[in-house]
Amino acid sequence: MKWYVIHTYSGHENKVKTAIEKGLVGTSLEKEVGRLLVPVRKSFIIREGKKIEREKKLFTSYVIMEAEMSSELKSYVLGIAGVTSFLGIGKDHKDPVALSQEEVDRLLGISDPDRDIKTFSFMPGDMVKVTAGPFSDFEGLVQKSTEDGNKLVIDVTVFGRRTPVELNANQVELIKKISQ
Repeated sequence: MKWYVIHTYSGHENKVKTAIEKGLVGTSLEKEVGRLLVPVRKSFIIREGKKIEREKKLFTSYVIMEAEMSSELKSYVLGIAGVTSFLGIGKDHKDPVALSQEEVDRLLGISDPDRDIKTFSFMPGDMVKVTAGPFSDFEGLVQKSTEDGNKLVIDVTVFGRRTPVELNANQVELIKKISQ
């Protein structure tokens, strides 16, 4: 099976995915389709002092489908409401173009949140600049760091006073490393 990209109307990605899944049940085309993906990344926003988890679509207007492409399957998918075309179909190409293995590996890595782990190495005394959150654009000194390096306590100056702030390591960038 190869991976193909279906172009949809904006905001119809999940509807198209559901329509394909439900429409294929019990048909001869069912065995030709593997996985269907709408790649998302989890993000957090703070609203009214509460941390809210959100899923953000990585590729708006696209559904990724694993399939053994046949003319019947192509016709079926193109006939679903909300589908505009397959990626790769144009004047010169009448059939959809499959993704390369490198692109597929990257996509599957994005859809697997456990693979997206970054390591940070901030030391107490490092000068950092806050890049996200309510203290964005503030600068401060790292006071503490957790063992895995993902949480930091930073002293920032707010209204002339030093204030300790706990942040995730991905919310800051290094300005100056302490000399050892």
